[in-house]
Amino acid sequence: MTESVELYTDGACKGNPGPGGYGAVLLSGGHRKELSGGFRKTTNNRMELLACIEGLRLLKRPCKVVLTSDSTYVVNAIEKGWAKRWRANHWKLSPSKTAKNSDLWKDLLDLCEKHSVRFKWVKGHSGHPENERCDELAVAASEQKELPADLAFETPEQSFPEGDLFGQA
Repeated sequence: MTESVELYTDGACKGNPGPGGYGAVLLSGGHRKELSGGFRKTTNNRMELLACIEGLRLLKRPCKVVLTSDSTYVVNAIEKGWAKRWRANHWKLSPSKTAKNSDLWKDLLDLCEKHSVRFKWVKGHSGHPENERCDELAVAASEQKELPADLAFETPEQSFPEGDLFGQA
């Protein structure tokens, strides 16, 4: 793992749940890549997670990544080991309570095992240029017309084949 990547992420949701979007900016070796996407009905936390996932999915080979997010939900769950404990407990927070967004946590943990990822928190809407850009991308994505369904959110009782988690082939 020799390549270093800075990954900035953010999620947005109009209502919670409601139309949502994610945005990510990747910086490496003088290169910049921006990406975004949205769903017609989802949650802010799902979009925060998806921004991280989609950013890491773009990397073609294992990299050393500093992932900066304004989501304490995401940063704390990874950095404090909560997400790994949830997975080890079969996505249970307690015997009677299931962890939310386990579909996305699984994907994020798998990607963190492929790459060397350090999560860093930044205060949202505090003038951090890349965080502000990610917010712009996420908000714009959430405002698109005819957004696809976040099937794992809208119909959580169904299971979806690998790669079809969000209704995409």
